[in-house]
Amino acid sequence: MAEKEATVYIVDVGASMGAIHNGRDISDLEYAMTYVWDKITSTVALDRKTATLGVVGLRTDGWTMIIRFHGLVLNVSEGTDNELEGEESFDHISVLQEISNILLPDLKQLSSKIMLSSTDDGDAISAIVIAIQMITLYCKKLKYKRKIVLVTDGRGTLDADPDSVKEIINKIKQDNMELVIVGVDFDDAEFGFKEEDKDPQKAQNESILTELAESCGGIIGTLQQAVEELGMPRLKTTRPVHSYKGEIRLGNPEEYQSAMCIDVERYPRTMVRRPLTASQYVQRQDPADGSAQSTGTFVADGDIAMPDADGNDLAGVKNSRTYQVLDEEAPGGKRDVDRDDLAKGYEYGRTAVHISETDENVTKLETQHGLEIIGFIPWENKTNSKAIMALSSLIHALFELESYAVARLVPKDDKPPVIVLLAPSIEVDYECLLDVQIPFAEDVRSYKFPPLDRVVTVSGKVIKEHRNLPNEALTSAMSKYVDQMDLSTFGRDDDGNPSEYMPMTDTFSPVLHRIDQAVRWRAVHPTEPIPPPYEILVRYSNPPEGLVKQSKKRLEKLMAAADVKKVPPKVQGRRRNRNEVKPLSGLNVEALLGSDKKKAKVSAQNAIPDFRRLLDSAESIEAIQDAAHQLGNIIQARIKDSFGDIAYTRALEEIRTLREEMIELEEPTVYNDFARQLKHKLLSENLGGNRKDFWWEYRKSRLGLIDKKAAQTSDATEEDAKAFWSLT
Repeated sequence: MAEKEATVYIVDVGASMGAIHNGRDISDLEYAMTYVWDKITSTVALDRKTATLGVVGLRTDGWTMIIRFHGLVLNVSEGTDNELEGEESFDHISVLQEISNILLPDLKQLSSKIMLSSTDDGDAISAIVIAIQMITLYCKKLKYKRKIVLVTDGRGTLDADPDSVKEIINKIKQDNMELVIVGVDFDDAEFGFKEEDKDPQKAQNESILTELAESCGGIIGTLQQAVEELGMPRLKTTRPVHSYKGEIRLGNPEEYQSAMCIDVERYPRTMVRRPLTASQYVQRQDPADGSAQSTGTFVADGDIAMPDADGNDLAGVKNSRTYQVLDEEAPGGKRDVDRDDLAKGYEYGRTAVHISETDENVTKLETQHGLEIIGFIPWENKTNSKAIMALSSLIHALFELESYAVARLVPKDDKPPVIVLLAPSIEVDYECLLDVQIPFAEDVRSYKFPPLDRVVTVSGKVIKEHRNLPNEALTSAMSKYVDQMDLSTFGRDDDGNPSEYMPMTDTFSPVLHRIDQAVRWRAVHPTEPIPPPYEILVRYSNPPEGLVKQSKKRLEKLMAAADVKKVPPKVQGRRRNRNEVKPLSGLNVEALLGSDKKKAKVSAQNAIPDFRRLLDSAESIEAIQDAAHQLGNIIQARIKDSFGDIAYTRALEEIRTLREEMIELEEPTVYNDFARQLKHKLLSENLGGNRKDFWWEYRKSRLGLIDKKAAQTSDATEEDAKAFWSLT
């Protein structure tokens, strides 16, 4: 189970936070909120009930209405909303968000509460006391990971009474809380930042906060470093779950007393982390007006109802599946059947072989749960103490004998067995067996490719020098260029020594973390443009500039040795007004064979080849339009005469061919006219009655209008192409 967390963020919103310093183009408050929002939205994205947080505003102003047990009381002191508001040192401190799970509507409300105040009154140390009290009341004596994060510019007044500060330090240590202080333009020697002409009051406050953080074992740093580190992707630590828990056996213990049995557990060494998925939600229907608006939003997997950004409830869309069989007597030529009435059939040639449930056991191999060692080949996990010693002995024996174990693994009873190779792994802090699945003979795909260093003729003669083979000059130039582009020593470590340029620990998935960044940004900023991806995500998208620059001469020599030439751009409209290739004899082959272009027609039995043949022989736009018109009539007739959806697949393939050919011939209007006419006839039921089922298949195939993105000469914009799919 994930560890329970309770974090309180103290955000300084004093008037001094509205200033702009150190060449930034945003205020100190906006700069600080970049860090705070990133941390809060990261917690929200975890979607864990055990991850809670609260927010306290420091140096706030405004009127506050507070509900007491004995009625409604109006608080006349400005900028104060906390349980200790009666004391002067706790003025201008407001609890903006109690400790709880944060959802998207809470983020919107919190965003409206965090705004620049008009006062500089408010004690940061008193705000820490408020945060301690919030955590103490919420967590009680339960086991929680307690954390307080203070974000301030250090320009307010601090009540640094030694006795009070000592009590705060003792309380933080006693409850095992973590204190993190992030200061705007705070000096940080390790990071290499020092603010010039610092205000004496701020310098004194920095000293007090530094002593406080160090005394209670906390952390204090500059905001610049914290913001820079936001670009470093967060690696999610997942709890390992064993895929097998049982015995590893050598021999059959049921027959031989000397058989070896060791209790082991099997865990995945690596696992692919998937990015966030976009699920479909629909706005709950309002009984008053009976309307419902469809919407899609980025959410975690699940189908539970949830509120959207504006507080409107969204209901998860659930899918339902129906099963149909062909039935001439049923409406539409199909009849619905229950899932319980279905039977399994195994494909055999062009037919299906039925196997009933009673006979289904014959397709299963009776296996027993276990990991059994089959044998050993040479080289070219938490149980009882006996099992630990036995497994360690097996691992060391394999290592010393330079051998692998071949085992038969059955994760669960009656599961199909797999053959795995067990390799010993001995590290400083653990020992284990790494297993890799070995393919069966049926899993291996063997391919034969021609050799790269020689050409073998039909007669069997081997040729070493050929126009398709690299010569010595090209091979040498390529080898030197590859050596010049070596990444293994292009990087530099902390001491400036050559090191690997792209280590695995610094290589992150751009898709996964970019989606995560975009979702978290949009949750807080629904209308602002999404910022560019972090530098570390695109750092390795291209070769390093320094390496490209130093290997430029090698590349030029390689291009000269390979005789690289620029390929002319592809000319669109491959058949219009082209010069036909004539035979060397000068004879007209088509005339000799008696072919007559004028009499060529598109037949329903051979529509696509006939259509393409007409286009090849077309000499004018009118001929192209006539060929498309003939194919369009065949498509409409095929839909109209189709029994159920029998002819739908063939009609869609013909539509696809018509669309592709018109794009290539730069005649998108011809296809668009056909598509609009087809839609009109389908919706008006002029093609054999209700054919909306074909419309959905047509839409699913994405064969809509050709827009300007697909063909520049098109008369349809991208908006027209999207509106085409509307049924209005």
